Amino acid sequence: MNDYDKLATRLALILKKFNAGERFSVDDLVEEFGVQKRTIQRDLNERLSYLPLKKEKGLYFLEEYYLGKLNFKDMQNFAILSGIRELYPSLQEDFLKNILDDTISNAYLIKGHNYEDLSDKTKEFKIVENAILNSNQIEFIYSDKQRVMQPYKLINSKGIWYLAGIDKDILKTFSLKKITNLKSTNIIFKQEKEVLEIIQNNDNNWFSSKQIEVVLKVEAKVADYFTRRDILPNQTILKILADESVLVLTKVAFDEEILKLVRYWIPNISIISPSYLQVKLESELRVYLNR
Repeated sequence: MNDYDKLATRLALILKKFNAGERFSVDDLVEEFGVQKRTIQRDLNERLSYLPLKKEKGLYFLEEYYLGKLNFKDMQNFAILSGIRELYPSLQEDFLKNILDDTISNAYLIKGHNYEDLSDKTKEFKIVENAILNSNQIEFIYSDKQRVMQPYKLINSKGIWYLAGIDKDILKTFSLKKITNLKSTNIIFKQEKEVLEIIQNNDNNWFSSKQIEVVLKVEAKVADYFTRRDILPNQTILKILADESVLVLTKVAFDEEILKLVRYWIPNISIISPSYLQVKLESELRVYLNR
């Protein structure tokens, strides 16, 4: 477990204790988590300072009006939020407290541990958050084009912030950093459950009305990487062959999404179907080698 995971786990457990109405001292937590006293003091005085905490006779506890308010997912999100503050565009107290609320957390989907600096996008985050929660359409400029969108989720994947929503009846994602002239409208839309499920269950950040199913053969030399965890978006292990190579199914939105991943694993991976993708890959490689 790396330092980040240890931090997030510790904060989540401390939050769980607070949520259950427990009272404890710094020394109690030092003994439980096996860390230095100044680490726990930083947890309580900095990382969790946004909570309505009280201290009496050396014991810390949560204000009564907040008891039982947090569910496990909220605690996980807040542990991430508090542990790696730079992941979020704003450090304002109200923004941080909002993440604790079910209604507010419905606007966000966090995937990954790194971050990009979007401290200059605090205003945009707030506009989009409110638009998602109130089901208001938004308008903005992206790639020099005026867009009208039904916003569904703010997604952080591997540190990059995306906005997912419906643009001209098509589910799309946009890099939040590249959005300009953003404003909310008074036009109300109905959020579709099916769209939310697609966003929630999709491993990548790009969406298409028709996904491409790709079958790959992964050589035994690197097969272990693919069987231990999902390397590819929407990955499924189809079969382990006699030579210990593996057939893997993945679903992608467009050709380049899978081609760039296959190029990374060359020469230990090949495309079985659709066959045009392997032909396309080999053609691109020949052009590269002949330069």
